[in-house]
Amino acid sequence: MIAYELHFGVVCVAALGLSAISACATSAPAAKGKAWETMDRATLDLAYNNSKAVPESGAMFKEWVARSQEVRSRHSDHLDLAYGPGPRNRIDYFSAGQNTPVLVFIHGGFWQMRSKEDFAFLAESFLQSGISVAMVGYPLGPDASMDEIVADTHTAIRYLATRLPELRGDPRRVIVSGWSSGGHLAAMVLEEPLLRGGVAISGIYELEPLVNSYVNDKLHMEVGMARRNSPTLLLPNSSKQIDLFAGGAELAEMRRQTADYASARRTAGLPVRYVEIPDANHYTILNRMMNRDGEIHQAIVAMVGGR
Repeated sequence: MIAYELHFGVVCVAALGLSAISACATSAPAAKGKAWETMDRATLDLAYNNSKAVPESGAMFKEWVARSQEVRSRHSDHLDLAYGPGPRNRIDYFSAGQNTPVLVFIHGGFWQMRSKEDFAFLAESFLQSGISVAMVGYPLGPDASMDEIVADTHTAIRYLATRLPELRGDPRRVIVSGWSSGGHLAAMVLEEPLLRGGVAISGIYELEPLVNSYVNDKLHMEVGMARRNSPTLLLPNSSKQIDLFAGGAELAEMRRQTADYASARRTAGLPVRYVEIPDANHYTILNRMMNRDGEIHQAIVAMVGGR
């Protein structure tokens, strides 16, 4: 069953040929206030340390990087397109052909590590599905503030809007997706005119809990900056559809972040769908994106209007 949440209505339907997912969206974890406010530094650090929670994640990343290098070597026509002056203001564009829909993907790494190059492996299955992929790079902390990271991500989307005709992408069928901190950035740029919707995976949508954690050691956010870059606190009067995915085996705070953002959008009457994938952790959830029969892959195909 897939849980669809549109405005205030919730309906469960079997659709898109997706495999069974937990239950209706009403089974998603309910918002439980701001428990993080009572956490000390050590507790907050553990609550957001995805790598420690999944010790095998290091080996996963090595495999991802190796696969990504291979994908980039086979699809090298449009690498490192510059949308700004910084060394990370670059986009890798993988074309699936003329007039194809486009998935814009924003990588994770807590806004302070990893790169677009590490995630090219995700493009392969979408190319097979007839969807072009734009992998967005962005500056990292401490070299850039959160304000600058978000601003540059907006610039990347606007740059793509000017280049898609040349790159043979269909500007009427473009969506944004991102994982972890990339999920946050996908939510932040959702209302860019180029985009028709978004799919955010295991994201962080309220940044204030991070201010007193190890994550902020390189980001140097103060509370005001965290709040003005928090999608949960920045709900527009109207919005495009966003599908939110989290793993049932993720850290409780990561699950709460997604559930709270879904709840805030639902309460505001904004289109949202929340899906929790049983047994998926912060890293294995990407298997459901890179496999063509995975829930996330099929949700993206449906939203972008691919075949």
